[in-house]
Amino acid sequence: MDQDLYFISMAARLLGMHPQTLRKYERLGLVQPTRTIGSMRLYSREELERLKLIKRLVDDAGINLAGVQRLLSIAEVVQRLRPLVRDDSISARDTRRRLVQELDELSRMLGFD
Repeated sequence: MDQDLYFISMAARLLGMHPQTLRKYERLGLVQPTRTIGSMRLYSREELERLKLIKRLVDDAGINLAGVQRLLSIAEVVQRLRPLVRDDSISARDTRRRLVQELDELSRMLGFD
C-alpha cells in the first residue's frame, strides 16, 4: 500500500494543531489513526483531510465538538445515500427500502423520530 502516513507530531504541525488536540479528537471518536506495533499513532492523508474539516467547523463555523460529531455522522449517512440515487442496477423497490432506512437514520440522529 503506497500511502503517506504521519506520526502525531508531524500531523499536528501540518494542521497547525497541538498533538493533545489530536489525542482528544481520537478519544471522542472523531478520527481513528492506525497504530504502529509500538502503539504510536499514524495519520493518513484522508485523516488529515478529516481533521482539516473538523478544524474549520470548530474554528471558522464556531461549532462545538458535539455538533461536529453529529455533522460528521450525518455526512456519513449522506455518503451512503449518494450511490443509491446513482445506481441504476438496484431495483426501485430495493432503492426505496434503503433510502427509507437511511432517512430514518438521519431523522433519528436529528432527534425527529
